[in-house]
Amino acid sequence: MIRKVLIANRGEIAVRVARTVHELGLSAVAVYSEVDRAALHVRVADEAVLIGKAPAKESYLDVERIIAAAKKSGADAIHPGYGFLSENPALPEACERAGLTFVGPPASCMRSMGSKPEARAKMSAAGVPVVPGANAASLDEARAAAAAIGYPVMLKAASGGGGKGMRLVASEGELASAWERARSEAKSAFGDDTVYLEKAIIRPRHVEIQVLGDRDGNVVHLFERDCSIQRRHQKVVEESPCPAAPAELVAKMGEVAVRGAKAVGYFSAGTFEFLLAEDGQFYFLEMNTRLQVEHPITEWITGVDLVREMIRVAEGQQLGYEQRDVVRRGAAIECRVYAEDPSSNFLPSPGTIKSLRVPSGPFVRDDGGAYPGAVISSFYDPLVSKLSVWAPTRELAVARMRRALSEYVVTGIRTNLAFHEKLFAHPEFIAGRYDTGVIERFRDELLGYARVPKADRERLAIAAAVQAARAELSTARADSAALQGGLSPWVREHRARS
Repeated sequence: MIRKVLIANRGEIAVRVARTVHELGLSAVAVYSEVDRAALHVRVADEAVLIGKAPAKESYLDVERIIAAAKKSGADAIHPGYGFLSENPALPEACERAGLTFVGPPASCMRSMGSKPEARAKMSAAGVPVVPGANAASLDEARAAAAAIGYPVMLKAASGGGGKGMRLVASEGELASAWERARSEAKSAFGDDTVYLEKAIIRPRHVEIQVLGDRDGNVVHLFERDCSIQRRHQKVVEESPCPAAPAELVAKMGEVAVRGAKAVGYFSAGTFEFLLAEDGQFYFLEMNTRLQVEHPITEWITGVDLVREMIRVAEGQQLGYEQRDVVRRGAAIECRVYAEDPSSNFLPSPGTIKSLRVPSGPFVRDDGGAYPGAVISSFYDPLVSKLSVWAPTRELAVARMRRALSEYVVTGIRTNLAFHEKLFAHPEFIAGRYDTGVIERFRDELLGYARVPKADRERLAIAAAVQAARAELSTARADSAALQGGLSPWVREHRARS
C-alpha cells in the first residue's frame, strides 16, 4: 500500500493532488525549482525537495532528479499531475526500475498513444472513427496527401499537443510555409519535428470523453466535456454536458472511448479527445494518457474524485463499479484564469500578485496555486487558478459563474477575467451556439475594451476629475475628524451613549 506520494509537478495541480493525498491519510512530498521556493504547493506539502534551477528542463522535466527526490524523501509513489513528465514513458519506466509506484498508466500505453500517427492507426483498427489523414514526413508527401484528402487540411505535430505545431492550411499555396512553421514549432516544443496532416473539419466542437480503468481490464467512461472555447488551440473554458450533444450521442462516444482504452490495455485516468462536426459525426483526435486540466467539472457532475481513483488503481485495487453505476447530475463549467492580456492576443503577464480574493459560496470551487505576494513566473504556464461551478441546469450554472467571476479580484498582474465576463454575457455562448473558432469570430466583442466616443471624452474626463476631487475632500474631512481627540465623531458619540 502507498504511504507517501511525491507530486512531480508544481502550481495548482500539485496543490490539488496534495489535498486528496492528505484526505487518504497519506503524506505528500513537493518538488520545487529555485524560483518556486515560496510557492503554494511547497507550503501545503508535508515536505519538499529542491530539484534544480528555474528552467523546466533542469528541474521538473528531469526524470533522474525526480527519482532522486523520491528516494531522498522516502516516497513510495509518484503522481505526475499534468504537463511536464506526465505523458513521458521514461518516468513510469524509471519508477519501475527504482521500485516506486507510478500513479498513472503503463509506459506502453504512453508510447502507443503518444505518437499521434500510431495512435490513429491503433484506434482505427479498434473501430474508433478517425479524421482522414496521412503522414507528412516530406513536403512532397504532404502535397500528395493534401491533394488526395482535399483542402482545407490541418498540419499537426506527431508528438505532443497543446496547440503547438498546428497549422490550418486553406490551399496548396499556403502548404510549404505552413509545413516549415509547423515542423519548426514542433521541434522547439517537443524535440521532434515530425508532422502529419488531417482533413480540417470546419467549425467543429472539441468534445472529450473521460475514461477510468483498473489493472484487471475494467474500464468505464465518466461522460463528456466540451472544450471548444479555445485560444491558439488551447482551452480556456470547459463545460459538461456539451450543449450540442444529446445523451444518445454521448453514450455512443463513451462506448467508443472505452473500446479504444481496452484496445491498448489502458488503466488509470485518461481522456479521448474528439472533433464533433455540425452533422453529429465525431472523429478521434488523440488520447491524453494523464489527468486533464479540466477534470474538476467531471468530478462535479459525477461525484468521483479522479485523483483518489488513480491512487486506488495504482495500488492494484479494482474500480468496484460498472458503467451503469456512474450517474451524471447537473451541469458544471470551468474557467481557466490566466495571467495574460487578452487585448494583446493573450500574451502572458508574469509578475507578483499584490492582492487576491477568490470567489466562494454554494457550489463554487477554485483550484489555485497562488496567494497575495506569489510570483507568476515567466518560466512556466501562467495559470493562476481554475474556477469551476456546479448547478442543476446549464442556465443556473452560467448565472453562478457570472456571479463567481464578479467576486474574483486579483491585482498586480493582468488576467483574462474580463474576457471571461464578456464571454458569459455573450448571447452565442449563453445559447450554447459555439465552436472552436468562436473567440476569433467575435474577437472585437470578447477581447476589446469599451471605447468612449471622441465627442464624449472631454465630458467624461471632467466628470472623472470632479468625482476624484470629491473623494479626496471626503477623505481629508474624515482624517481631520479622526485627529480631533484621536477619535472619529461616530466613535465619540457611541462611547458617550455607553
